[in-house]
Amino acid sequence: MLQLLKEIAPRVARVGVLLNPNSSSAPRIFGSAAAAQQFAAELVAVPVRDAAEVEAALPGREPVDGLIVPPDPFLNTHRKLISELAARYRLPTIYALRAAAVDGGLISYGVYIPDLFRRAATYANRIIRGEKPADLPVQQPIKFELVINLKSAKALGLTVPLAMLVAADEVIE
Repeated sequence: MLQLLKEIAPRVARVGVLLNPNSSSAPRIFGSAAAAQQFAAELVAVPVRDAAEVEAALPGREPVDGLIVPPDPFLNTHRKLISELAARYRLPTIYALRAAAVDGGLISYGVYIPDLFRRAATYANRIIRGEKPADLPVQQPIKFELVINLKSAKALGLTVPLAMLVAADEVIE
């Protein structure tokens, strides 16, 4: 996600990562902070537990010039608020869920949710036909989607590289 954010907004150097401290995935998501060095960026944890903390975090205690919004039910619930604040403070933001880009966010890159449902249905069918759940292999997501909102890019004064436009699964104009 950081690589894509740097491609669309190359000047971003200090990137806030919104984290729900109540989520078990928060430490894993932020665990890749060392990888940020290769992109000449610094990642800053921005913990938020409720809407008031989301509003207080942007522009925030820790000034940032870009945001990453990882997949999390709490963050998804507040995606419109996050998108509005990111636009107000002119923060290029990448989200993990497509709905955020559709709602006005700059860019999203994440798991293609319909594929997860299709694959879950296949597993349910196998279980109904008598296979033991413990015998089924654990699967990882295999399909991801990139969505770019050109209206949001224009509002931020960003020019989306042609390579990103070509690679995008959807471009919102």
